Amino acid sequence: MPAEPAPADSTTSAEPAGTRLPLRRRLPPVIALLLLAPWAAECSWGGFAIDDFLPVLIFLGPMYGGAAILIRETARHLGAGWPTIVLLAAAFGVLQAGLVDQSLFNPDFLDDTQYADTRAAAEATLVPGLEFSLRQAFDYVGNHIVLTICAPIVLIESFLGADRRFRPWLGRPGLVVVGVLYLLGSLLIFSDSSGRKDFLASPLQLAFAGVVVLALVATALVPRWRRPGPRRARRVPHPLWVGLLVVLVRFGTDLTPGWAGVAIALALSAAAGGLIAYWAARSGWGQRHVLAAGSASLVSAAAFAYLVPPYSPASPAAALAGDVAVTVITVALVGGAWWRSGEGRRPATTLAATPLSREPRSG
Repeated sequence: MPAEPAPADSTTSAEPAGTRLPLRRRLPPVIALLLLAPWAAECSWGGFAIDDFLPVLIFLGPMYGGAAILIRETARHLGAGWPTIVLLAAAFGVLQAGLVDQSLFNPDFLDDTQYADTRAAAEATLVPGLEFSLRQAFDYVGNHIVLTICAPIVLIESFLGADRRFRPWLGRPGLVVVGVLYLLGSLLIFSDSSGRKDFLASPLQLAFAGVVVLALVATALVPRWRRPGPRRARRVPHPLWVGLLVVLVRFGTDLTPGWAGVAIALALSAAAGGLIAYWAARSGWGQRHVLAAGSASLVSAAAFAYLVPPYSPASPAAALAGDVAVTVITVALVGGAWWRSGEGRRPATTLAATPLSREPRSG
């Protein structure tokens, strides 16, 4: 299928004078992303029973939702696309797990939850000197990339029309407000006894995490990601095959424990990311491909929510109600986004300015 010309605002954030949408049209997706990011990060895979959904949105929304908004807006204001979003999401994952709640370096972090039995598997891949589990690093950071940041952005953008999908939603005042919300939310987690759990990483560990965050941010802001590459006039697989690839890779990353398992997980993630990037440079790549790649991890996480316990013990009724709610919400979100993204059947723009060219995470 030959590619239609992409909307001008899909590759650049520049808006002609007088074309800026009114606040009443720009604010709803911001609020939706603010709420969806914490839900996807902590509830979509069964981490909380249904009576904890609202507290999760209230207490984690400013941090998770604020980060998702800031990352999305940074990319769209720069005229960049998914390589920038994924790299910034990785930076957020390291920042969150390494500097804010410091779960990456705290061996006791899950001991007061129903996941205490995962400690032995984590300690099998400790990095000497820095004393953190590479397996946990892959899971924590990967989950933030695909569930906290990418899936919510993909879903919200897919609900918008092609003329609004890639446009920035906020100006400087709005970004300042969201930035303050994010900082306050992060400070709340850092200072709360149930957030950082009174643990403080060593100066070496903190310095390591800080350097990794800065390196990822610097790479994300490379001008290369703002220049659309040429589209190859070739067909791409059906979007559902793209989603199936992501689901299979997600399962494959958990097949084997230890260092071999980490090596396999990294190799599979890199291979899937490279293949998706290759497809995304073709003229047949559209928003539904983006949606399938970006939401597949959310769908698989929701499907297996019935098999995993919430962090804290809950009554069977509350746990089941939470899992059913996760299924209903996920089906509604992905189904609605699929329907909306098919309107007009416009293909997405090139890899530099569009979806899921790279990807990792776990639940």
